[in-house]
Amino acid sequence: MTKEEKLKAELDRTYNMQKYEREYSDRQYICGIDEAGRGPLCGPVVAGAVILPKNCDILYINDSKKLSEKMRDVLYDEITSGAIAWGVGIVSPERIDEINILQATYEAMKIAIDNLKVTPDILLNDAVIIPGVDIEQVKIIKGDAKSQSIAAASIIAKVTRDRMMAEYDKMYPGYSFAQHKGYGTKAHVEALKEYGPSPIHRKSFLTKILKDK
Repeated sequence: MTKEEKLKAELDRTYNMQKYEREYSDRQYICGIDEAGRGPLCGPVVAGAVILPKNCDILYINDSKKLSEKMRDVLYDEITSGAIAWGVGIVSPERIDEINILQATYEAMKIAIDNLKVTPDILLNDAVIIPGVDIEQVKIIKGDAKSQSIAAASIIAKVTRDRMMAEYDKMYPGYSFAQHKGYGTKAHVEALKEYGPSPIHRKSFLTKILKDK
């Protein structure tokens, strides 16, 4: 595939990712919402909220899981500089243990919305309806692969959380947080059994692992 053909393919993909944004184009501020960190054994859950300009021309925005770390970092800078507004919500492991991961995810999403400098007219959410939010919401299954706004929010959430885990790796060496970002890899579980939980571990996620110690 030539350079021109690759660019044409990316322009077509980006256009297709704007399907929902076109569908709700009568709304002034369309906000994508997504989270990172529901599954890990430690660290916060982080939500991103992003309002992109209409017909946003930033290429390569995609589900954060489909992008390299380098590309996520590049897009993070492009999104944060080019968005009409963006916000992040962070909920601690202690709070996750207190109210459970689903409620903590909703809380992080509400914080992210509150941290926007403008109020959205509609929310495009990745697979959830957020309770207690007085804004029209659209639940899109696998939305981070179907909506440019949700994909942008997934990148903001993922990069923010990954950078936090890299900092935690310096604070609590031995667990390799910078490598696995808190997910339950074999090396992480082995470190848990050797050193016990760190202050950022979610105790409610460790019952079975530590029982099998």
